[in-house]
Amino acid sequence: MKSDNTFAALHRAAEAACGARLFTVTVLDRQAGVARRAYSSHPNAYPVTGTKPMGSSPWTEQVIGRGETFVANTTAAFAPYFSDHALINDLGCEAAINIAVMQTDQVVGTVNILDKAGHFTPERVQKLERLVSDHHAALLQAVAAVPMEDGT
Repeated sequence: MKSDNTFAALHRAAEAACGARLFTVTVLDRQAGVARRAYSSHPNAYPVTGTKPMGSSPWTEQVIGRGETFVANTTAAFAPYFSDHALINDLGCEAAINIAVMQTDQVVGTVNILDKAGHFTPERVQKLERLVSDHHAALLQAVAAVPMEDGT
């Protein structure tokens, strides 16, 4: 199964379970020090060729370092970590969840879902984490198949 198909299937499942105004999947390229966007529900605003530096921040420590889910239900809560918060708001999104995709003890990617302010209730967070867990094997295969810039 192609990576895009796996990511699109997870997108549809997340949308059906909880709603998802913006859905992306990023794959970590540790060698290059960037997160590469591998899937986007809004390819004009967030093309799959996009990258973000992994950098160092409390968000990076939480999600990439410890593999913990990040939840922000207001723009103010995610703006310090997302330099593109104005574009996110332009898409009608004021809440974000980032769920780590783990391989053994290392994060290899993230599933990122954004929606209206206050959207990510504890129940929705639990549903989305379970959904990512249920798709874990397919996600690992899809993440591994994403080409890196150098063609690997």
